[in-house]
Amino acid sequence: MAGRITAIFALILLATACDDEFSLLDDAPLHEYISTLASDEFEGRAPATRGEELTLDYLTAHFEGLGLEVQLQPVPLVSITADPSMTLEIRGADGTESLAYQEEMMGWTTRVVDDVTLEDSELVFVGYGVVAPEYGWNDYEGLDVEGKTVVMLVNDPGFATGDPDLFGGRAMTLYGRWTYKFDEAARQGAAGAIIVHETEPAAYGWDVVAGSWSGPQFGLVTDDLNMSRLAFEGWITDAAARAMFDRVGEDFTGLKEASLSPDFRPVPLGDLTASVTIRNSLEESRTHNVVATLPGRERPDEYVMYVAHWDHLGMDGDEIYNGAVDNASGTAAVMRLAEAFLARGQAPERSVVFMPVGAEEQGLLGSAHYAANPIYPLEQTVAVINLDGPNYIGPTRDIQVVGYGNSELDDYLKEAAERRDRIVLPEDRPEAGFFYRSDHFSFAQHGVPALYTKMGADMLDGGVERGRALAAEYTAERYHAPADEYDPAMDLRGLAMDLELMFDVGWRLADSNDWPNWAEGNEFRAARDAQRGGS
Repeated sequence: MAGRITAIFALILLATACDDEFSLLDDAPLHEYISTLASDEFEGRAPATRGEELTLDYLTAHFEGLGLEVQLQPVPLVSITADPSMTLEIRGADGTESLAYQEEMMGWTTRVVDDVTLEDSELVFVGYGVVAPEYGWNDYEGLDVEGKTVVMLVNDPGFATGDPDLFGGRAMTLYGRWTYKFDEAARQGAAGAIIVHETEPAAYGWDVVAGSWSGPQFGLVTDDLNMSRLAFEGWITDAAARAMFDRVGEDFTGLKEASLSPDFRPVPLGDLTASVTIRNSLEESRTHNVVATLPGRERPDEYVMYVAHWDHLGMDGDEIYNGAVDNASGTAAVMRLAEAFLARGQAPERSVVFMPVGAEEQGLLGSAHYAANPIYPLEQTVAVINLDGPNYIGPTRDIQVVGYGNSELDDYLKEAAERRDRIVLPEDRPEAGFFYRSDHFSFAQHGVPALYTKMGADMLDGGVERGRALAAEYTAERYHAPADEYDPAMDLRGLAMDLELMFDVGWRLADSNDWPNWAEGNEFRAARDAQRGGS
């Protein structure tokens, strides 16, 4: 199969090289690529399955057919399934309160071990659990948490106040992400960490917590088997937290209010301790990132990257989660952008990397592995442009930036949009933290500037009302559901229009000496400045 597909794409390359009329607005190739990737034959493209094999063959054939250098980067995975019979015991002089799994607590460990026990670990409330030098904020100041379990609020102080001068205001920052909170607790030396769930600042209900963190949880296999991670990570319900604070005479609401000040200091929760035993079932596997490179003609050791995750949710019994929008469309977009660069007939000054990554649905694992083990140095990576669930509703006047204002890349997009009589707007719901929930985030954490857009809402046919209605319909009926299937009637003209902008930004960066940076005060700025030697 791969040999036949390679021959087909070789013909496409020949036709592209001879065709002065190449246009990204031709959406027929997008239909072809999405219909293939989202076909039943590909079985939902789950990692470490036949669907992955078919996907890798298809993508490799495409990029090699275009004449690009292609590498497959192995990504070691581990699936950890915690025994749901666990309970979290909160012990004190007044007795023991047992919190039931899924009903009042969710807990797990990312350590790759058969079992782990947290025994009588002192509980201490650390507000939002944030250490943010650029905001003059340290919730751990003066606290030794060795062996202790920290209890934290979800999101960050800016969300609670809405003050635009406090963190990001209603827009979530890195410090509001639950992943950051667990990472910081581990850096501080804690044994365990518990986040108090509240629906509005979390942007999802307890049912999402109970569902998302039960069953198999995928992670990367590290050299130390994740023993540097917390022994216990978890959530408790708002009601369980309030009851726990009441036991020791602490006012939960009052402490929440106090946590909004940088002067807040940790509060031990009386004599309360946490105890839990987690028993795991472990299964190791492997997925892959596809790394296709167009070498630059003058500075091949500098890189502009296009990223999209090729994986989806696979099969559940007889049902196939084909993931046409999420993210066969983004993968097809990267395939199409590669063709556009080749159609120029001459490579830009810098190298351009087209990288469909694996295991995004399991927690951005493919991109996280690459960022930790880069094939090309991150300090030489100019920028990352991410395509995840791009435009599926049709042509729009606008395009939205997820994490608007985070970096100078917004200016490149604005220039491209102005040339095509389009406008760039902030995302609709910055408080939901979508910037931290797709593959560009893996690179941002290491300092590389990243651009992540989503489709606009102001449709050429139907305006904002129709655009929002179509987006809401997809979210309610097809997102992460078997109904996310390819339909020949899909209107991909808007995606094609957006790709013109993505191409313009990428070409401008790749054919210049520019080194865009994060905005002043952004949480990733210091990492990039250090990476680039302050340049």
